[in-house]
Amino acid sequence: MNYTQAIISYQPINEQEVQDKKVILDYIHHFGDNVLSRSNEIAHITSSGFIMNETLDKVLLVHHNIRNVWSWTGGHADNEHDMLYVSFKEAREETGIQDIYPLSNEIASIDILTVEGHKKKEQYINVHLHLSVAYVLIANEASEVTVCPDENSAVAWFPVSQFTKEYFSDHDVYLYQKLISFAKKTKKNNK
Repeated sequence: MNYTQAIISYQPINEQEVQDKKVILDYIHHFGDNVLSRSNEIAHITSSGFIMNETLDKVLLVHHNIRNVWSWTGGHADNEHDMLYVSFKEAREETGIQDIYPLSNEIASIDILTVEGHKKKEQYINVHLHLSVAYVLIANEASEVTVCPDENSAVAWFPVSQFTKEYFSDHDVYLYQKLISFAKKTKKNNK
């Protein structure tokens, strides 16, 4: 599905998502498909895959090289219009698992995420925003994982009970708990 239509169709779950959806759609209205490119240095569309096991009691995370934290998979649209495809591509690249499928073809979360200024491949990347759409993806936890050295230094499964402020930042706990709730609700509704 085209990214704009997918975002329009998304039903926000709270005030934060209502506002973020509005701002993202306004930004798309003003910048058109340029929001799909990193050449838009203020804000651009990204897509993330929150990878869970089949029983939804574990999440596969990567240790992110730039942020130096355990994180979901995801990346830039790079002019691709299908955000579900982007989430798959990034999940496969960053974990090495090829047999991944969506829990749902629907967006699971919409968020505007801040990215601090940093260096990548010796080039300074300014502070900017990721206009993030996320999907819940499913993988077999017995699948072999591999590190993607350009992106991460480790790949590991975490029990959902560990997604607390004791282990993750407040913001990451908020994001990940939204996605865990979406997954459980979706699975329950599909029974």
